Amino acid sequence: MIGLGRFGRAVASTLSRQGYDVLCIDSDENRVAQVLSDNIATHARQLDSTQPAALREAGVFEQDTVIVAIGNFVQESIITTLNVKEGGVPHVVAKASSEVHMKLLKKVGADHVVFPEHECGCALAQSLTRPGILDRFELDPDNSIVEIIVPDQFDGRTIADLRLRSSYGLNLLAVSQDGKFEINPPPNKRLERGSAMVVIGSNQNINRLPV
Repeated sequence: MIGLGRFGRAVASTLSRQGYDVLCIDSDENRVAQVLSDNIATHARQLDSTQPAALREAGVFEQDTVIVAIGNFVQESIITTLNVKEGGVPHVVAKASSEVHMKLLKKVGADHVVFPEHECGCALAQSLTRPGILDRFELDPDNSIVEIIVPDQFDGRTIADLRLRSSYGLNLLAVSQDGKFEINPPPNKRLERGSAMVVIGSNQNINRLPV
């Protein structure tokens, strides 16, 4: 993890709680000391990530995945991403602060770019306009997988009755059952109000579902 601002620290903390060894890097000595005292990082180094020699000496180039979370410092972010890719790291995730920044990160080799502010704003807008949607994973700009509360109109009806594919152009992936999801439920599965269902399809067809 290169960059220990709010985003980088949150990702590092989550990975650490899941049992992963995390090497944290930042140019700010206080941030480095803080992640060590909070037991977030297995190892942490204070260094300038725009210097390839410093990254190599810290063992960054030996990692399978590196996350560049220097989103608010565009030049440093781009140079660091380029350094890490040229150092041979197979998978580099980089945080962008704007659409232009995102394009530049992809140009220098980032394998995956995240734009948290944009994604959070989109998620908020969707939750306000479609409160029945609990979670959404965008496959691309036009298609998604969504977890949605079973609409009142679907209560007590079987999957076969609903004919989701022919009526809505959607495929049902799972239905919640006693707090757990049943994957690929049978056609005679009866849906219940208050439970959840997971469907995949175009955003246009997802928006046609009753709320």
